[in-house]
Amino acid sequence: MKYLMILGAVLGLAVSVCVGQTASFSVQPNADAFVTPGASGSLSSSNFGAAGSLAIAAPGLPQGEFQSVLRFDLSAAQSSFNAQFGAGQWTIQSVTLQLTSSPHNNAIFNNIAAGQFGVSLMQNNLWLEGTGTGGVPSSDGISFNSLTGTYINNAADQSLGTFNFPGGSSGQNSYVLSLSSGLVGDVTSGSDLSLRLFAADSGVSYLFTSRQGSASSRPDILVQAVAVPEPSTVVLCGAALVLFCLLQAGRRMNRKSRR
Repeated sequence: MKYLMILGAVLGLAVSVCVGQTASFSVQPNADAFVTPGASGSLSSSNFGAAGSLAIAAPGLPQGEFQSVLRFDLSAAQSSFNAQFGAGQWTIQSVTLQLTSSPHNNAIFNNIAAGQFGVSLMQNNLWLEGTGTGGVPSSDGISFNSLTGTYINNAADQSLGTFNFPGGSSGQNSYVLSLSSGLVGDVTSGSDLSLRLFAADSGVSYLFTSRQGSASSRPDILVQAVAVPEPSTVVLCGAALVLFCLLQAGRRMNRKSRR
């Protein structure tokens, strides 16, 4: 009985200090836009940064290819985790992109269709959102030409995964991004994070609410972090494990001696 009481106390203490605490923080974009050359290429220099929806569509579809870019300021996420765990005492557990599908209500877009799309981390965060809409494009921000000619860096941008759009014009979809070195670095340093979303098959056409929409339907990034145990805590966990093994061995020896 004495062994069991000691064992319970030690294991309880070990669990309380060895299991890392977790926390989450949600961030909405501070800039986003879709770009497209249009059906004939006439929209290649146009900006759509103030549109109510963002779009992804495959090249070759009737209304042309669509790509979307989103930029997130991660400084508040870093500050929140630092306040809870201490600077340098946490690491990233997961980063999830959440998008809310929206209906097709503008002839500029292709018909909505299920399919695959890719997400990449852009190294260049200097693109401008602009003021153009789906009905009234402008020339004051990122365009299809500037995205493909200036802001995409195939040698440095990092893939964050290929994902499935199930189709439909409503409902929220969540996509767990790969934890690339650049993504982890942006979160832990509280930097800007720019994502590019693009077609990964020949038929996808995805329409989702931009940051111009209601707060509950805007895109967001959900970051989950976990506390990193201090060295002294790791030592305590190791000592607890050793003591557990010794107590178990002692109990087995006692049982044998009674036979």
